[in-house]
Amino acid sequence: MKRILISKTRKLIGEKVKLAGWVSARRDHGKLIFIDLRDRSGIIQTVVIPDKEEAYEAAKKIRHEYAIEMEGSVKERPSGAANQELTVGNVELEVEKIKILSKIEEDLPVDISEKEMKLNLETLLNYRSLTLRNERINLIFKVYSELLRLYGEFMRKEGFLEIKTPKILSSATEGGANFFKIKYFDRDAYLAQSPQFYKQAGVGIFERVFEVGTVFRAEPHFTTRHVNEYVSLDAEMGFIDSFEDIMNQLEKTVSFMFGSIKENCAKELENYGAEISGFKTIPRIKLTEALSVLENKFGKKTEKIDIDPEGERMICEWAKKEYNSDLIFLTHYPSNIRPFYTMPSADPQYTESFDLLFRGVEIATGGQRIHDLSQLKENMKKHKFNPEDFKSYLDIFRYGMPPHGGWGLGSERMLQKILGLKSIKEAVLFPRDVKRLAP
Repeated sequence: MKRILISKTRKLIGEKVKLAGWVSARRDHGKLIFIDLRDRSGIIQTVVIPDKEEAYEAAKKIRHEYAIEMEGSVKERPSGAANQELTVGNVELEVEKIKILSKIEEDLPVDISEKEMKLNLETLLNYRSLTLRNERINLIFKVYSELLRLYGEFMRKEGFLEIKTPKILSSATEGGANFFKIKYFDRDAYLAQSPQFYKQAGVGIFERVFEVGTVFRAEPHFTTRHVNEYVSLDAEMGFIDSFEDIMNQLEKTVSFMFGSIKENCAKELENYGAEISGFKTIPRIKLTEALSVLENKFGKKTEKIDIDPEGERMICEWAKKEYNSDLIFLTHYPSNIRPFYTMPSADPQYTESFDLLFRGVEIATGGQRIHDLSQLKENMKKHKFNPEDFKSYLDIFRYGMPPHGGWGLGSERMLQKILGLKSIKEAVLFPRDVKRLAP
């Protein structure tokens, strides 16, 4: 008999089936043994009666999280016998055979059968391969899978070609000190801080490109919004008129993703008490205007033209009240805090760049890039870089590079804010931070 998924049992009342999965719960009521069986499609209640002697003896040995196989008849459950923990609640399996595929080797360190596990973050992550089996935690990554799928779907629809770029580089993409140096045979190399150089090369070849890929930042942060390895949703597009074109495209992309997640992940959003508001446009204000709002509305003064995490939270509060928007673009960041390849504004102390904030956190950074070779070299020197160290990058601009720009969108931050998770590490399958390299 071939195994079927639990979700298929709804339409198989009266038929014999084979199921396989993990034991979510076991309950003994008199002489009956009830086992809740879980596979990737759902949870079903199964009943083992003493008459089926071999199955009954096997059932008595079964504990939580055993991997087992069951054969039996699908029966309609009595009305009023609903169990909220079961995703397939209208039927049950009357068991005839049980095969234990794998036992647990020791007592479970945490109880993953609880609907909301009251664990601190360290415990949650230390036993990650087990805690991820908890249904509620599991739902996080079902939403994440949909988020990644939707991004790729929409980018392709908009004429972007998916590419995969190298993650071992000869030079640090963003410069500065936030890079991981590694030994590459007989020389030094760096883990990619972003796919920036290669997606710009992609514009010169394909005009529009996108990537879903891992990036690495050697930032010694201990915050709820930082990890050192994350998945960036990148895009780059050519023949733009201004960086407004980039914001328009990102706005369309996020709108599509939010609308589709709201429709496709209703159950998961409800479980987290999460809501996604639709929108037509995202408000846009200059960074200097945002800093004035912070000073006038919140009494928050800044010594330099930049915004800190507290300021981002405040300006999002303001955007919600002023525009009823969970998102806001901040534009025209100073040139001294943007990478050397960022296009200067008419006033050269500012740049044609932006950040996209969502519910108090920056989730995307982007803007127009410099496409003229001589201008790019000059800007490198202003940022204290030697153009000779970036020869292969500069070669991109020797053969007719169009005006272009793009963004990098933090997928885990987006997920964190959609579901209202306390830490970004909850939105990463196996997170890497300053202290964590395992599991």
